[in-house]
Amino acid sequence: MDNQQEQMNIVIVGHVDHGKSTVIGRMLADTGSLPEGKLEQVRLNCERNAKPFEYAFLLDALKDEQAQGITIDTARCFFKTAKRHYIIIDAPGHIEFLKNMISGAARAEAALLVIDAKEGIRENSRRHGFMLSMLGVKQIVVLVNKMDLVHYSQTVYDQVVAEFAAFLAQIGVEPQAFVPISARDGDNLAFRSANLPWYQGPSVLELMDGFRKEKDQAEQPFRFPVQDIYKFTAGGDDRRIFAGTVETGVIRTGDEVIFMPSGKRSTIRSIEGFNQPVRNEVGPGQATGFTLTTQIYVKPGEILCRGGESLPHQGGTFRANLFWMGKHPLIKEKKYQLKLATSRATVTLQQITKVLNSADLTAETDRNQVERHEVAECILKTAKPIAFDNSRDIEATGRFVIVDNYEIVGGGIITEAFADAGTLAAHELSRREFAWERTAVSQAEREDRYKQQAKFIVIAGGDGQFQKQVARTLEVELFRDGYSVYYLGMANLLSGLGADVKSRADERDEQIRRLGELAHIFTDAGQILITNIPELDEYEIDTLRTLNTPNEILVFDLGGQIFADNQPVQSLGDSVRDVEQAVSQMKAILRDRAILIEYFI
Repeated sequence: MDNQQEQMNIVIVGHVDHGKSTVIGRMLADTGSLPEGKLEQVRLNCERNAKPFEYAFLLDALKDEQAQGITIDTARCFFKTAKRHYIIIDAPGHIEFLKNMISGAARAEAALLVIDAKEGIRENSRRHGFMLSMLGVKQIVVLVNKMDLVHYSQTVYDQVVAEFAAFLAQIGVEPQAFVPISARDGDNLAFRSANLPWYQGPSVLELMDGFRKEKDQAEQPFRFPVQDIYKFTAGGDDRRIFAGTVETGVIRTGDEVIFMPSGKRSTIRSIEGFNQPVRNEVGPGQATGFTLTTQIYVKPGEILCRGGESLPHQGGTFRANLFWMGKHPLIKEKKYQLKLATSRATVTLQQITKVLNSADLTAETDRNQVERHEVAECILKTAKPIAFDNSRDIEATGRFVIVDNYEIVGGGIITEAFADAGTLAAHELSRREFAWERTAVSQAEREDRYKQQAKFIVIAGGDGQFQKQVARTLEVELFRDGYSVYYLGMANLLSGLGADVKSRADERDEQIRRLGELAHIFTDAGQILITNIPELDEYEIDTLRTLNTPNEILVFDLGGQIFADNQPVQSLGDSVRDVEQAVSQMKAILRDRAILIEYFI
């Protein structure tokens, strides 16, 4: 890519009415980036409506924006200099649209922060500085605007610079420059201004051209968050296509790949695209799909990485810079949903390291909750392992949002990964076992009574309906053979014990947890509990196995899924398609393992 084609995303932020839109409009006009006749059209419209022309009107593309007189969403505009192309992301200044400002800033490589010289620094000016810092935007230029309203006073400018530089220093931000400007008159934007002879620094455009381009995404380690998996069967087509968008790096057919956090490996067989010519290589920003040389089972949310490159962290505990926008505070113990790339996981707040007040810059370290519009350094823990990067290494897989009741209530960046001290299931097991009241009847006595070992049997793999038929038939046959057995369908949990789980997003994790606890009660009572779980993965098996401790779990795989060798899985093979055949094989295995005590029959 040559310099003429180089592109950079820059976000412009600032308190409402401090002149962001005017800055952008003026730069578009002064660089000749407006469509032909656009400037004259806007001027003419102003004359017809008897209102003075403003460069901000050039950006009023949204009808709602024109009606309300404020920017309600991030808007993008484009212009170029001799060095590169720019995408300017205009972020709203109202605190009510902080979420939109964050959305815009999250995509930026550099930022322009606008302050009104006459009005001075406002709380949103500080808050936006916080946001840029916490989102990891390192290249920041501060524009002291409306210098014409203070008669181009260097004294006023110096006061603003001194105050805001001191503030930024306290949050660890060092701006590349401060520039006195008048966006209305174009002073020091595209060209140096004679109205400000005491300023000897570069113009805003010169500073923008001096921004360092972040490391080319193609040069970073390969990251491909799996969005979906498509299976084809028509006409003998047996492809399983892993679909998504390449965030960073480049991959080619024949490359070894590793899915994280599962750690499963394979090799790229083909690169797929709808109505696209055959490709042997894909890079950042390309929506595509892959087939693999070996069939492996993973779920959407995993990150496909390239063998031989640095891998993302695998775990669930990390330090994060977090901003909170929820109507209710962020509190400990409450379960939220974390979205990072395509992965979803239940997350809880473990610790608040400090909460920063953007108004007075105080930092509190003994807080139990984070209030709306506060920024905080926190330690978060997900219920299951996820793959992630530190945002300073790879932004796309180091940023996240938090959802509560279908609303985005927070977001942030990951700054440090911690070694997990155990899963949430392990912690729950520890607490439960400490308080568990042991029965006076031993397991040996129960085995002697029931002539069976207590066991939690899970039917996995294959079609969901086939699973259920096999599970229910196995229950009936074992019961008629005289064993103490019970089939529990997941649907029973959804409408009964788990009916209070309102969020679809965390339904699966919580239902698995409750099933594990229920299985522990059944097996502690000496029973054989049977269930079937579609799309069961290794992590869920580990969760069920942990929660069922000290009793055991046995998974019967009906085919279609490949589990790791260390899992308690007994495969029946892909050839099993008949219910009676499957049940017969299972009963034989149960007898071989002395789960069904043979002399009883």
